[in-house]
Amino acid sequence: MSLVCSPGGGFTTMKLRNTLHQPPAGRSAALEFNIFAKFAPLNQPSVRIGGGKSIRIKCADTVAVETIHLPEKPEEPKVDDNGGDGDGVGGRFTPGGGGGGGGGGDGDNGDGGENEFGPIMKYAEVLIEAESRGAVLPADMLEAAKSTGLRRLILTRYLDLQGSAWPLGFLMKYCSMLRNRMLADPSFLFKVGIEVVIDSCCATFAEVRKRGKDFWAEFELYAADLLVGIVVDIALVGMLAPYARIGKQSVVSSGYLGRLKHACGSLPSSVFEAESPGIRFTSQQRIATYFYKGVLYGSVGFGCGLVGQGIANMIMTAKRSIKKSEEDIPVPPLVKSAALWGFFLAVSSNTRYQVINGLERLVEASPVARQMPPVAMAFTVGVRFANNIYGGMQFVDWAKLSGVQ
Repeated sequence: MSLVCSPGGGFTTMKLRNTLHQPPAGRSAALEFNIFAKFAPLNQPSVRIGGGKSIRIKCADTVAVETIHLPEKPEEPKVDDNGGDGDGVGGRFTPGGGGGGGGGGDGDNGDGGENEFGPIMKYAEVLIEAESRGAVLPADMLEAAKSTGLRRLILTRYLDLQGSAWPLGFLMKYCSMLRNRMLADPSFLFKVGIEVVIDSCCATFAEVRKRGKDFWAEFELYAADLLVGIVVDIALVGMLAPYARIGKQSVVSSGYLGRLKHACGSLPSSVFEAESPGIRFTSQQRIATYFYKGVLYGSVGFGCGLVGQGIANMIMTAKRSIKKSEEDIPVPPLVKSAALWGFFLAVSSNTRYQVINGLERLVEASPVARQMPPVAMAFTVGVRFANNIYGGMQFVDWAKLSGVQ
């Protein structure tokens, strides 16, 4: 008897009956099929099928028997490396939130990528796995499973994370931006938290050291720097983090803006992002990423500078309207301060964080870190701690040299 999975989420049994007790001229064989559907996956409508039917085949006196050998392991569906279809990680699987596929490649995924990311699971396998966990997959993941399949690593990570405690489990289901970054790098939230905590502490240390006895007189400036810094920290880590692209490559829109959007979507998240099955990056794309991220960082810095310095200027003005002092310093120019933030992030922060991402990638890929993950976490804490001390002191120097503070 053979057992075969049916598309509706059930199974089919096939039984071969041979009437050996009959004379040779009257022998026959019967194949009996029984289809059962005991459940319906959460991602499909309910199906109920039941029944059995025998098909009797009359055999001749002389029967020629041919043996067919089936492969032990079914062939996995192939993925076009240049098409950007499927899903990849960063690596990235086909990292997500939209955008195009990776750069051109040689089409050789290699055994290493297959072993690390797992095989491509077909639609029926994805549904059965999700049903066993009692999970409902997002629409884009279901569509990707239908069209190209999902890598086992992507599916298992999502099923594990969506079952986490609130608010992580809730955000994994309804915030694709966070979900795609967590699928590519499960330590993403750890890096964001470490960056915010370290930067807040190091910024305070650097400001006190650089401003000295003028620290309390310039406290509004410190508060503005700290507020903007927290927002910037999240942007710094998030914009360079690898993310999972799920589904097919988006169609290139006509016109200059459409081609530009497609080209930007094909760039890696950071200069040193790792390649993965189906995702390849050229040297030109990595160089372009540095300048593209510099523009993004500069835009974020200018916007946050306007908000942060604007709040600080309002506090300073209100404070001095109540009580003036000879130790009061001039109110910093708003636009000039915002421009300094934008330039600092585009040049200094962009360069430093690109290097940090590359170093973290090397450590995380090392055999020692794979066997002992706390090694990579300790390295992340150490390198980001040193970076924040240097960056905080450098910003104060740039601010004083530019005449902003």
